[in-house]
Amino acid sequence: MALGADSMRCGEFHTSYRTDIRIFPTAFSRNMALLGLLVLALGPLYLNAYWLSLLIQIGYFGIAALGLNILTGYSGQISLGHAAFFGVGAFTSAWLNNSFGIPVLLCIPLAGLFTTLVGLIFGLPAGRLKGMYLVIATLAAQYIIEDFFNRADWFTGGTAGTMAGPVELFGFAFDTDASYFYVVLAFLVLTLLLITNLMRSRDGRAFVALRDHYLSAEIMGINLNKYRILAFGISSFYAGIGGALYAHYMGYVSVEAFGLLLSVQFIGMIIIGGLGSVMGTLLGVIFMVMLPQVVTWGAGTLKDLAPQLGSNVSYMQEIAVGMAIVLFLIFEPEGLIHRWKMTKAWWKLYPFSY
Repeated sequence: MALGADSMRCGEFHTSYRTDIRIFPTAFSRNMALLGLLVLALGPLYLNAYWLSLLIQIGYFGIAALGLNILTGYSGQISLGHAAFFGVGAFTSAWLNNSFGIPVLLCIPLAGLFTTLVGLIFGLPAGRLKGMYLVIATLAAQYIIEDFFNRADWFTGGTAGTMAGPVELFGFAFDTDASYFYVVLAFLVLTLLLITNLMRSRDGRAFVALRDHYLSAEIMGINLNKYRILAFGISSFYAGIGGALYAHYMGYVSVEAFGLLLSVQFIGMIIIGGLGSVMGTLLGVIFMVMLPQVVTWGAGTLKDLAPQLGSNVSYMQEIAVGMAIVLFLIFEPEGLIHRWKMTKAWWKLYPFSY
């Protein structure tokens, strides 16, 4: 008996452009994402403070790295000043709370908006630059903002730093790792949804066109300056949100935390994870957060064979980060997300497609 066309179909079929660009291409991927979110939400029930602290770090660094991936991975602009904007968000949120008594939950998005303004200011001249000139311009922004941090005692506390209060809601203080984890998780999920929807929009496609071939994008009618500056603004907003979450988790903000090394680490996160990929960004952040922990564990394991390793762990961590970036650029330039896609293709795990 001949089988009908409908009975011979298997898999998922898209019958409209709207379904083709949806966030979750398959019902299985959507269900797996919801299951993963549920497992994370139950994290404080089965994880100790050490692992919760690492997850919180992955959360606020992940938000900031997503912003840098918008700028570098999606629009093709390089920035060495991302740590400075991360610091602007941290200090702004603490300043708004300390000076004006604004609730911290409002200070965090306000810090993101203020950081956006700062990013747009530096993005105006940078919007006309590319290549090495853009790298130098963003490096200058890093040092200009760092110098401002050191001199603006009214804003940052100068070299002494400033305190950042805990998040409070209806009299409940999120001042433990278990409680603050939910704050970071909520902001991470929200920012992930925002950036995923942005990349599905006309502006997101304009960013990709700008990255792939700016001359062709200009011929198509895309305003290059507008989208270059817009990318700086959006990137700064994400950096500000991440910095504010960092400040209120640490409870204290110091100028030394936002140096050039942190900017390099942000670049390493998106290179190792994969440029132009939301999931790849999170993979890169997880790798960069866990790498120093692995180095510390290795040094502790070998302390009997090489006692001098214990006193040089911090240097070994920096060396490991640098080596990881170089090795990924040589052997896996498309990042961990490319390896994940190759693994799916090898095992034919198409239901896991994103």
